[in-house]
Amino acid sequence: MPSRYRSKVYVITGASDGIGAELALQLAERGHRLVLAARDEARLQAVAGQCQRHGAMAIAVRADVTVEDDCRRLIDRALEAFGRIDVLVNNAGVSMHATFDEIGDWSTYERLWRVNCLGTVNCTRFAWPYLKAAPGKRGGQIVGVSSLAGRTGVPGRTTYCASKFAQTGFLEALRIEAAEHGITVTVVYPGVVATGIRRHGLDGKGETAGVSGLDETGAMPVDQCARQIVRAIEDRRRELVMTAKGRFGLWLKRFAPGWVDNLARRALAKNQAKDEAQ
Repeated sequence: MPSRYRSKVYVITGASDGIGAELALQLAERGHRLVLAARDEARLQAVAGQCQRHGAMAIAVRADVTVEDDCRRLIDRALEAFGRIDVLVNNAGVSMHATFDEIGDWSTYERLWRVNCLGTVNCTRFAWPYLKAAPGKRGGQIVGVSSLAGRTGVPGRTTYCASKFAQTGFLEALRIEAAEHGITVTVVYPGVVATGIRRHGLDGKGETAGVSGLDETGAMPVDQCARQIVRAIEDRRRELVMTAKGRFGLWLKRFAPGWVDNLARRALAKNQAKDEAQ
């Protein structure tokens, strides 16, 4: 489906699976040019191939967002291939589920911070000069795929919340600085989305959890999530809080925080019982 907007150059991290892969496919259908990054090169190449079959120009760049040289090379490859960067989508992320009492490997705090926050900082750092516009002109766009857990505390997810709050804080502050350069900063806050990230997340021992840690009943389909992100990018929105339930929860917490905390505690207890029964 051709876009009513001109073709743009997108750099997407975490593009080998989940939201990133689906976002790449939907942008490919709109005729955009894509630079896809992730650590799993085989899966990344498969996604790039799907995008190409949709008629899009797409390249795959193996990159670990926690490694500065990989992030620098990612941006260099984008410029070599397409001559510019219009939109940087910081989507790479890792999840974790463990109560504070369950944490045995304290390095997981740093591991998540390096991916979920520093990864965004690294890629933004190297793309920044190429997103700036001349005075009075519209520049590029920086997109951060955060989480509702980057806006409100979620029990059993202190590590994840800490890293996502940090990512959100960086992008919120950057937005103010970016305005003078014509750069738009869009922060996306998904809730529970039907991807594998939660089952591939870490546990308190720093190992793959193998269980969701959250009630995923009624999780948003990944294609619906990606469509909302595409619209938010095209409209150059400041932020996108997905689902009416998520928006209502954030509003309610302003007026009845204790009640919302109690609901969260009950949800955690329910999910722990569910996981123990598996």
